[in-house]
Amino acid sequence: MLGIGIFGATGKVGSLLIGEILACKDTVLSSVYVRNELQYNIPSSVLITKDMDSFIESNQIIIDFSSPEATQNLLEHALKNPIPLVIGTTGLNAEQMDFLRQCSQTMPILYSANMSEGIAILDKIAGILSIALRHYDIEITEIHHKYKKDSPSGTALMLANTVTTKRNLDTNVLKFGRKGIDLRQNDEIGIVSLRGGDIVGRHTIGFYTDGEHLELTHNATSRKTFAKGALRAALWLAKKPNGLYNMQDIFDFNVI
Repeated sequence: MLGIGIFGATGKVGSLLIGEILACKDTVLSSVYVRNELQYNIPSSVLITKDMDSFIESNQIIIDFSSPEATQNLLEHALKNPIPLVIGTTGLNAEQMDFLRQCSQTMPILYSANMSEGIAILDKIAGILSIALRHYDIEITEIHHKYKKDSPSGTALMLANTVTTKRNLDTNVLKFGRKGIDLRQNDEIGIVSLRGGDIVGRHTIGFYTDGEHLELTHNATSRKTFAKGALRAALWLAKKPNGLYNMQDIFDFNVI
């Protein structure tokens, strides 16, 4: 069985991930890294530690749902003892992403701002449509619970990166929100963020032209979908060589 360690076990997704790992016949929860005391019980055989090196050494693969600073710390220690990493932390800045890419030359890393399988499919379709419907305007909207700190969401930025890359556009075409009196520019891609209530996550990418429009929406109704996706990613990544992967890579689109 695959021994998995959880980095960010006290977070909302981390706690759900523990349940998924324990319920899976192909995995075992080998250790969890905690800065504060766990608020729930786990099997006595699981290592609970605040020592990063001991944590890394006790696992075959690590799943990380933490903070940008914590992920940076994990990567720095993992360079000394390379190990496959599934990283779902959002809000990484450009420097941290560059460091992550460098680390992927030494160990296999799967990074995604959203571990949902449905979002991976949406991102793939968005890339296809951005080329097929090249003359259509693109707008992205996302809404999350009122406690989400980063805005726009990492998923919205991921979708924006996909469509700008496919259309060979620079990121300066991105327009975050709208205010004032101004006409929409050619190739402009709008991103709008909403926050309220307890919404887990909803992302819509729309393709608009005169006479018709096409909108694709993904709704996450439970954070468990991120835990399930991350576990599937870990089982897939454990067999891969060094390199940087994403959630799309776990699917065989050639069979579609």
